[in-house]
Amino acid sequence: MINQLTWCVKGSHKYECGRQIVVKIGLFLSAQAAQHEDSDTKLRELVEQVRMAEHFGFSSILLGHHYLTKSKFFQPLSLLSYLIPHTDKIRLGFGVYLLPLHNPVALAEEFATADTLCSGRLIVGVGTGYREKEYSAFGVPFNERFKRLEEYVPLIKRLWLGESVTADGTFGKLESAKLNLLPNQKGGPPLWLGAFGPVGIRRAAALDASWLAPPDGDRQTLLERYEIYREALNSNNLSMERDYPLMREVIVANDSGTATKNAQRYLAEQYRGYKSWDSVKDLSEEKILQEFALIGTTDMISEQISWYSEKLGITEIIMRLQWTGMDHSEVLESINLIGERLIKK
Repeated sequence: MINQLTWCVKGSHKYECGRQIVVKIGLFLSAQAAQHEDSDTKLRELVEQVRMAEHFGFSSILLGHHYLTKSKFFQPLSLLSYLIPHTDKIRLGFGVYLLPLHNPVALAEEFATADTLCSGRLIVGVGTGYREKEYSAFGVPFNERFKRLEEYVPLIKRLWLGESVTADGTFGKLESAKLNLLPNQKGGPPLWLGAFGPVGIRRAAALDASWLAPPDGDRQTLLERYEIYREALNSNNLSMERDYPLMREVIVANDSGTATKNAQRYLAEQYRGYKSWDSVKDLSEEKILQEFALIGTTDMISEQISWYSEKLGITEIIMRLQWTGMDHSEVLESINLIGERLIKK
Protein backbone atom coordinates (compact mmCIF):
# COMPACT_ATOMS: atom_id res chain seq x y z
CA MET A 1 0.00 0.00 0.00
CA ILE A 2 1.30 3.43 -0.96
CA ASN A 3 1.85 5.75 1.98
CA GLN A 4 0.22 9.15 1.69
CA LEU A 5 1.58 12.38 3.15
CA THR A 6 1.29 12.24 6.92
CA TRP A 7 1.64 14.94 9.56
CA CYS A 8 0.61 15.16 13.21
CA VAL A 9 -1.57 17.99 14.42
CA LYS A 10 0.38 19.84 17.12
CA GLY A 11 -2.45 21.24 19.16
CA SER A 12 -2.86 24.45 17.17
CA HIS A 13 -6.46 23.64 16.32
CA LYS A 14 -8.84 22.99 19.15
CA TYR A 15 -10.86 20.42 17.20
CA GLU A 16 -7.94 18.33 16.01
CA CYS A 17 -5.57 18.47 18.99
CA GLY A 18 -3.44 15.37 19.28
CA ARG A 19 -5.01 13.67 16.27
CA GLN A 20 -2.94 12.30 13.43
CA ILE A 21 -4.07 13.55 10.03
CA VAL A 22 -3.37 11.52 6.90
CA VAL A 23 -3.62 13.85 3.91
CA LYS A 24 -4.66 12.12 0.71
CA ILE A 25 -4.13 13.64 -2.72
CA GLY A 26 -6.89 13.59 -5.31
CA LEU A 27 -7.06 14.83 -8.90
CA PHE A 28 -9.66 17.21 -10.32
CA LEU A 29 -10.02 16.16 -13.94
CA SER A 30 -10.27 18.98 -16.49
CA ALA A 31 -12.83 17.10 -18.54
CA GLN A 32 -13.38 19.55 -21.35
CA ALA A 33 -11.85 20.24 -24.71
CA ALA A 34 -11.47 23.50 -26.61
CA GLN A 35 -13.75 23.91 -29.60
CA HIS A 36 -10.90 23.23 -32.01
CA GLU A 37 -9.77 20.07 -30.19
CA ASP A 38 -10.79 16.54 -31.16
CA SER A 39 -13.18 15.03 -28.60
CA ASP A 40 -11.96 11.46 -29.07
CA THR A 41 -8.35 12.50 -28.55
CA LYS A 42 -9.31 14.41 -25.41
CA LEU A 43 -11.17 11.41 -24.05
CA ARG A 44 -8.14 9.17 -24.56
CA GLU A 45 -5.99 11.71 -22.73
CA LEU A 46 -8.40 11.83 -19.80
CA VAL A 47 -8.29 8.05 -19.50
CA GLU A 48 -4.48 8.15 -19.54
CA GLN A 49 -4.45 10.76 -16.77
CA VAL A 50 -6.83 8.68 -14.65
CA ARG A 51 -4.83 5.50 -15.13
CA MET A 52 -1.59 7.26 -14.21
CA ALA A 53 -3.19 8.86 -11.15
CA GLU A 54 -4.36 5.47 -9.94
CA HIS A 55 -0.92 3.96 -10.61
CA PHE A 56 0.73 6.56 -8.38
CA GLY A 57 -1.77 6.19 -5.56
CA PHE A 58 -3.92 9.29 -5.98
CA SER A 59 -6.95 8.90 -3.74
CA SER A 60 -9.72 10.19 -5.97
CA ILE A 61 -10.81 11.65 -9.29
CA LEU A 62 -13.36 14.48 -9.20
CA LEU A 63 -15.35 15.76 -12.17
CA GLY A 64 -16.92 19.18 -12.59
CA HIS A 65 -20.43 19.87 -13.84
CA HIS A 66 -21.70 22.63 -16.12
CA TYR A 67 -24.04 23.15 -19.05
CA LEU A 68 -23.87 25.48 -22.05
CA THR A 69 -20.15 26.07 -21.77
CA LYS A 70 -17.92 27.55 -24.45
CA SER A 71 -15.88 24.35 -24.50
CA LYS A 72 -16.67 20.73 -25.31
CA PHE A 73 -17.69 19.71 -21.81
CA PHE A 74 -17.96 16.02 -20.94
CA GLN A 75 -20.99 15.53 -18.70
CA PRO A 76 -19.81 13.98 -15.43
CA LEU A 77 -22.25 11.14 -14.82
CA SER A 78 -21.69 9.70 -18.28
CA LEU A 79 -17.94 10.23 -18.11
CA LEU A 80 -17.74 8.62 -14.67
CA SER A 81 -19.48 5.51 -16.01
CA TYR A 82 -16.99 5.43 -18.88
CA LEU A 83 -14.02 5.72 -16.52
CA ILE A 84 -15.11 2.96 -14.13
CA PRO A 85 -13.80 0.01 -16.21
CA HIS A 86 -10.48 1.84 -16.66
CA THR A 87 -9.93 1.90 -12.87
CA ASP A 88 -9.72 -0.60 -10.02
CA LYS A 89 -9.40 1.20 -6.69
CA ILE A 90 -9.30 4.99 -7.05
CA ARG A 91 -12.44 6.78 -5.85
CA LEU A 92 -14.55 8.59 -8.46
CA GLY A 93 -16.92 11.46 -7.92
CA PHE A 94 -18.10 14.98 -8.53
CA GLY A 95 -16.77 18.33 -7.49
CA VAL A 96 -19.58 19.41 -7.72
CA TYR A 97 -22.79 18.06 -9.31
CA LEU A 98 -25.46 20.74 -9.77
CA LEU A 99 -28.10 19.11 -7.62
CA PRO A 100 -30.97 21.68 -7.75
CA LEU A 101 -31.20 21.38 -11.55
CA HIS A 102 -32.36 17.77 -11.40
CA ASN A 103 -34.97 15.58 -9.80
CA PRO A 104 -33.56 14.22 -6.53
CA VAL A 105 -35.26 10.83 -6.89
CA ALA A 106 -33.69 10.36 -10.29
CA LEU A 107 -30.27 11.33 -8.94
CA ALA A 108 -30.63 9.11 -5.87
CA GLU A 109 -31.13 6.17 -8.22
CA GLU A 110 -28.43 7.27 -10.68
CA PHE A 111 -25.85 7.70 -7.92
CA ALA A 112 -26.86 4.39 -6.32
CA THR A 113 -26.34 2.73 -9.69
CA ALA A 114 -22.97 4.42 -10.18
CA ASP A 115 -21.85 3.35 -6.70
CA THR A 116 -22.80 -0.22 -7.55
CA LEU A 117 -20.97 -0.10 -10.89
CA CYS A 118 -17.75 1.09 -9.23
CA SER A 119 -18.05 -1.31 -6.27
CA GLY A 120 -18.51 1.41 -3.67
CA ARG A 121 -15.94 3.97 -4.79
CA LEU A 122 -18.29 6.89 -5.45
CA ILE A 123 -18.03 10.35 -3.87
CA VAL A 124 -21.09 12.54 -4.36
CA GLY A 125 -20.05 16.18 -4.25
CA VAL A 126 -23.01 18.50 -4.79
CA GLY A 127 -23.67 22.21 -4.96
CA THR A 128 -25.80 24.89 -6.57
CA GLY A 129 -23.40 26.44 -9.04
CA TYR A 130 -23.49 30.14 -9.80
CA ARG A 131 -24.61 30.54 -13.44
CA GLU A 132 -28.15 31.80 -13.86
CA LYS A 133 -28.04 30.73 -17.51
CA GLU A 134 -28.06 27.08 -16.47
CA TYR A 135 -31.11 27.50 -14.26
CA SER A 136 -33.02 29.36 -16.98
CA ALA A 137 -32.31 26.55 -19.43
CA PHE A 138 -33.81 23.99 -17.03
CA GLY A 139 -36.78 26.08 -15.99
CA VAL A 140 -35.63 26.14 -12.38
CA PRO A 141 -35.90 29.51 -10.60
CA PHE A 142 -32.41 30.73 -9.77
CA ASN A 143 -33.60 32.13 -6.45
CA GLU A 144 -34.79 28.68 -5.37
CA ARG A 145 -31.41 26.96 -5.75
CA PHE A 146 -30.52 26.95 -2.05
CA LYS A 147 -34.02 25.99 -0.95
CA ARG A 148 -33.95 23.03 -3.32
CA LEU A 149 -30.51 21.97 -2.16
CA GLU A 150 -31.71 21.93 1.44
CA GLU A 151 -34.77 19.95 0.36
CA TYR A 152 -33.02 17.42 -1.87
CA VAL A 153 -30.02 16.39 0.22
CA PRO A 154 -32.01 14.91 3.15
CA LEU A 155 -34.39 13.21 0.72
CA ILE A 156 -31.55 11.51 -1.14
CA LYS A 157 -30.01 10.39 2.16
CA ARG A 158 -33.30 8.81 3.27
CA LEU A 159 -33.69 6.99 -0.02
CA TRP A 160 -30.12 5.68 0.20
CA LEU A 161 -30.90 4.28 3.65
CA GLY A 162 -33.70 2.25 2.11
CA GLU A 163 -36.44 4.16 3.94
CA SER A 164 -40.00 4.32 2.70
CA VAL A 165 -40.46 8.00 1.91
CA THR A 166 -43.66 10.00 1.65
CA ALA A 167 -42.99 13.60 0.69
CA ASP A 168 -44.37 16.50 -1.32
CA GLY A 169 -41.96 19.12 -2.63
CA THR A 170 -40.63 21.15 -5.54
CA PHE A 171 -39.54 17.91 -7.22
CA GLY A 172 -42.97 16.25 -7.15
CA LYS A 173 -44.81 13.88 -4.84
CA LEU A 174 -43.79 10.58 -3.25
CA GLU A 175 -46.06 8.00 -1.65
CA SER A 176 -44.14 5.35 0.29
CA ALA A 177 -41.34 5.53 -2.26
CA LYS A 178 -38.40 3.20 -1.71
CA LEU A 179 -35.23 2.29 -3.58
CA ASN A 180 -34.55 -1.39 -4.07
CA LEU A 181 -31.14 -0.87 -5.63
CA LEU A 182 -29.28 0.73 -2.74
CA PRO A 183 -25.74 2.13 -3.00
CA ASN A 184 -22.89 -0.30 -2.53
CA GLN A 185 -21.65 1.82 0.39
CA LYS A 186 -23.86 1.30 3.42
CA GLY A 187 -25.93 4.42 4.00
CA GLY A 188 -24.78 5.88 0.70
CA PRO A 189 -21.61 7.43 -0.74
CA PRO A 190 -19.81 10.24 1.10
CA LEU A 191 -21.66 13.51 0.57
CA TRP A 192 -19.49 16.58 0.04
CA LEU A 193 -21.16 19.97 -0.31
CA GLY A 194 -19.40 22.80 -2.08
CA ALA A 195 -19.86 26.34 -0.72
CA PHE A 196 -17.95 29.63 -0.61
CA GLY A 197 -19.52 31.93 1.95
CA PRO A 198 -20.47 31.59 5.63
CA VAL A 199 -24.14 30.82 4.94
CA GLY A 200 -23.27 28.01 2.52
CA ILE A 201 -20.62 26.61 4.85
CA ARG A 202 -23.09 26.51 7.74
CA ARG A 203 -25.61 24.88 5.40
CA ALA A 204 -23.13 22.10 4.61
CA ALA A 205 -22.70 21.44 8.32
CA ALA A 206 -26.45 21.54 9.04
CA LEU A 207 -27.03 18.97 6.27
CA ASP A 208 -24.38 16.73 7.87
CA ALA A 209 -22.24 16.87 4.73
CA SER A 210 -18.51 17.32 4.50
CA TRP A 211 -17.66 20.80 3.28
CA LEU A 212 -15.78 20.68 -0.03
CA ALA A 213 -13.68 23.81 0.28
CA PRO A 214 -13.32 25.62 -3.06
CA PRO A 215 -9.98 26.63 -4.63
CA ASP A 216 -9.90 30.15 -3.29
CA GLY A 217 -9.03 32.00 -0.10
CA ASP A 218 -5.77 32.90 1.60
CA ARG A 219 -4.65 31.33 4.88
CA GLN A 220 -6.56 33.68 7.13
CA THR A 221 -9.73 33.24 5.10
CA LEU A 222 -9.39 29.47 5.27
CA LEU A 223 -8.87 29.56 9.03
CA GLU A 224 -12.05 31.60 9.42
CA ARG A 225 -14.05 29.36 7.10
CA TYR A 226 -13.06 26.14 8.84
CA GLU A 227 -13.85 27.71 12.20
CA ILE A 228 -17.33 28.54 10.88
CA TYR A 229 -17.81 24.99 9.60
CA ARG A 230 -16.70 23.26 12.79
CA GLU A 231 -18.68 25.61 15.01
CA ALA A 232 -21.76 24.80 12.90
CA LEU A 233 -21.12 21.06 13.25
CA ASN A 234 -20.81 21.53 16.99
CA SER A 235 -24.01 23.58 17.27
CA ASN A 236 -25.88 20.86 15.35
CA ASN A 237 -24.42 18.14 17.61
CA LEU A 238 -22.77 16.46 14.65
CA SER A 239 -19.53 14.50 14.64
CA MET A 240 -16.25 16.17 13.73
CA GLU A 241 -15.01 12.83 12.40
CA ARG A 242 -15.49 13.16 8.66
CA ASP A 243 -13.75 14.05 5.40
CA TYR A 244 -12.23 17.53 5.18
CA PRO A 245 -11.49 17.96 1.46
CA LEU A 246 -9.86 21.08 0.01
CA MET A 247 -9.56 21.93 -3.69
CA ARG A 248 -6.53 23.78 -5.04
CA GLU A 249 -5.11 24.82 -8.39
CA VAL A 250 -1.60 23.38 -8.68
CA ILE A 251 1.37 24.17 -10.92
CA VAL A 252 4.36 21.96 -10.13
CA ALA A 253 7.81 21.85 -11.72
CA ASN A 254 11.37 20.83 -10.94
CA ASP A 255 12.26 24.42 -10.02
CA SER A 256 10.24 27.32 -8.67
CA GLY A 257 11.10 29.63 -11.57
CA THR A 258 9.62 27.27 -14.13
CA ALA A 259 6.54 26.72 -11.98
CA THR A 260 5.93 30.47 -11.65
CA LYS A 261 6.49 31.01 -15.36
CA ASN A 262 4.03 28.23 -16.23
CA ALA A 263 1.47 29.63 -13.81
CA GLN A 264 1.67 33.07 -15.39
CA ARG A 265 1.52 31.50 -18.84
CA TYR A 266 -1.59 29.37 -18.32
CA LEU A 267 -3.46 31.17 -15.60
CA ALA A 268 -4.48 34.28 -17.51
CA GLU A 269 -6.26 32.31 -20.23
CA GLN A 270 -7.94 29.98 -17.77
CA TYR A 271 -9.48 32.74 -15.68
CA ARG A 272 -10.20 34.98 -18.63
CA GLY A 273 -12.65 32.26 -19.64
CA TYR A 274 -14.15 32.23 -16.14
CA LYS A 275 -14.66 35.99 -16.20
CA SER A 276 -16.92 35.54 -19.21
CA TRP A 277 -19.22 33.39 -17.07
CA ASP A 278 -22.02 34.72 -14.92
CA SER A 279 -21.11 36.08 -11.48
CA VAL A 280 -17.35 35.53 -11.78
CA LYS A 281 -15.73 38.94 -11.41
CA ASP A 282 -12.76 40.72 -9.88
CA LEU A 283 -10.26 37.93 -10.42
CA SER A 284 -6.83 39.51 -10.75
CA GLU A 285 -3.84 37.39 -11.72
CA GLU A 286 -2.06 38.34 -8.50
CA LYS A 287 -5.05 37.32 -6.38
CA ILE A 288 -5.33 33.95 -8.11
CA LEU A 289 -1.62 33.23 -7.74
CA GLN A 290 -1.68 34.09 -4.04
CA GLU A 291 -5.02 32.59 -3.02
CA PHE A 292 -6.13 29.95 -5.52
CA ALA A 293 -2.95 28.09 -6.36
CA LEU A 294 -0.09 25.99 -5.06
CA ILE A 295 2.86 26.88 -7.27
CA GLY A 296 6.40 25.58 -7.04
CA THR A 297 8.46 22.45 -6.51
CA THR A 298 7.08 19.39 -4.76
CA ASP A 299 8.98 20.41 -1.61
CA MET A 300 7.29 23.82 -1.65
CA ILE A 301 3.88 22.26 -2.20
CA SER A 302 4.57 19.74 0.57
CA GLU A 303 5.16 22.60 3.00
CA GLN A 304 1.84 24.15 2.03
CA ILE A 305 0.00 20.87 2.51
CA SER A 306 1.65 20.50 5.91
CA TRP A 307 0.19 23.86 6.93
CA TYR A 308 -3.28 22.83 5.68
CA SER A 309 -3.01 19.66 7.71
CA GLU A 310 -1.74 21.20 10.94
CA LYS A 311 -3.87 24.35 10.96
CA LEU A 312 -7.04 23.25 9.15
CA GLY A 313 -7.23 19.50 9.71
CA ILE A 314 -7.46 18.77 5.98
CA THR A 315 -7.82 15.07 5.15
CA GLU A 316 -7.71 15.30 1.35
CA ILE A 317 -6.45 17.90 -1.10
CA ILE A 318 -7.92 17.78 -4.59
CA MET A 319 -5.47 19.15 -7.16
CA ARG A 320 -6.29 20.50 -10.58
CA LEU A 321 -3.10 19.96 -12.56
CA GLN A 322 -4.34 20.88 -16.05
CA TRP A 323 -4.98 24.46 -17.07
CA THR A 324 -6.17 25.93 -20.37
CA GLY A 325 -3.53 25.67 -23.08
CA MET A 326 -1.42 23.12 -21.21
CA ASP A 327 -0.13 20.25 -23.30
CA HIS A 328 -1.16 16.74 -22.30
CA SER A 329 2.46 15.71 -21.78
CA GLU A 330 2.85 18.50 -19.18
CA VAL A 331 -0.17 17.19 -17.29
CA LEU A 332 1.30 13.69 -17.21
CA GLU A 333 4.61 15.08 -15.98
CA SER A 334 2.80 16.91 -13.17
CA ILE A 335 0.98 13.72 -12.14
CA ASN A 336 4.32 11.91 -12.22
CA LEU A 337 6.04 14.54 -10.04
CA ILE A 338 3.26 14.55 -7.46
CA GLY A 339 3.09 10.76 -7.46
CA GLU A 340 6.82 10.07 -7.22
CA ARG A 341 7.84 12.85 -4.83
CA LEU A 342 4.80 13.36 -2.62
CA ILE A 343 2.50 10.33 -2.58
CA LYS A 344 5.29 7.72 -2.66
CA LYS A 345 7.52 9.81 -0.41
